[in-house]
Amino acid sequence: CCEYMTGGRVAVLGSTGSVGTQSMDVIDKCGLFEVKAITCGKNVALAEEQIRRFSPEYCAVLDEEAANDLRVRVKDTSAVILSGTEGIEEAISSAASDTVINAISGLAGLAPTLTALDTCRLLATANKESVVAAGDIIRRKAEEKKVKIMPVDSEHSAIFQCLEGSGIEQVKRLILTCSGGAFRGYSKKALAKVTVKQALKHPSWNMGRKITVDCATLINKGLELLEAVFYFGLPEDRIDVLIHPESIIHSMAEYNDNAVIAQLSVPDMRLCIQYALTYPDRIASPAAPLDLAAIGSLTFSDYDHEAFPAIDIARRASRLGGIYPAAFTAADEAAVELFLDGKISFTDITKITEAVTFCAEKNDDPDVNEIIAADEQAREQVLMFAAEKR
Repeated sequence: CCEYMTGGRVAVLGSTGSVGTQSMDVIDKCGLFEVKAITCGKNVALAEEQIRRFSPEYCAVLDEEAANDLRVRVKDTSAVILSGTEGIEEAISSAASDTVINAISGLAGLAPTLTALDTCRLLATANKESVVAAGDIIRRKAEEKKVKIMPVDSEHSAIFQCLEGSGIEQVKRLILTCSGGAFRGYSKKALAKVTVKQALKHPSWNMGRKITVDCATLINKGLELLEAVFYFGLPEDRIDVLIHPESIIHSMAEYNDNAVIAQLSVPDMRLCIQYALTYPDRIASPAAPLDLAAIGSLTFSDYDHEAFPAIDIARRASRLGGIYPAAFTAADEAAVELFLDGKISFTDITKITEAVTFCAEKNDDPDVNEIIAADEQAREQVLMFAAEKR
């Protein structure tokens, strides 16, 4: 899409979340970037620390009350504190950063994504929901503005690396690996009894609550399959999912000659964050080196389609296209929130997500407003389905 030089000005959206804090750590350790802007929800204590450490010109806080609190906390600094969704977009536009890292969770990251494409040269995105819901819109604008998009996700970063030096036309299939989440090996019956506390114990990765639950249902892998369609242009039937409990191989590409190229590393998000930021260069990383002898063995298996139907639901949404991926991600986000609040069971997440996804009215080429409307409608329907179950 465009040439990109390592270093320069960077904005970090969602800087106080899991991916955001790891991004700030990478920026801190590699010493190549000047942080121009950060945004957060309402964690002003951490935002204050980041302002004092990185001296950004702008900090946008989604929550108005929290923004007022932060203004008092950092009144001795030169940081401009903005608030609300408009403040986030103003911070992105005013900072005019070379690189924008989007670590916002949910469709709330879509508007900032589109705003960032107006000013940046590189968008490093972990905001899978906006990619899944509005991939065609994002792609068209990125091409128009000549902005490079790099995935900040271990699986898609791995595939990107596996494709280095070869074109996608030489690839037979892509293989997304999956740890299996907190309930690998559980039967469908056993899953009905699991608790929120159990679901939040991921065996390999340290992540936010929503994505950790998505990993437990395998909905996260369904979202990643939809992302892979966006990033690499292959249809869903040429993208496989393989359970790999050790989380050392992060994904693979199988070529036409049946050679399979894999990317391996310890499970550390900072590695793929740094690769997105410094590509095509590779520099010293805060991630630990890989000791295969200590690991001893790597294992693989298929996933249980009956107990974990989420990936098959995502495949159907991908085949239908249009509005259905947006409905899928919105329904899941709303259902996970209900589960975390103790209002539905673990297995209800996938059941409700499937029902709501395919209730959406067919629309093969939705615009942004139609995607937002479908998102809102899906969330309302999730609440209706949950109420009926009670």
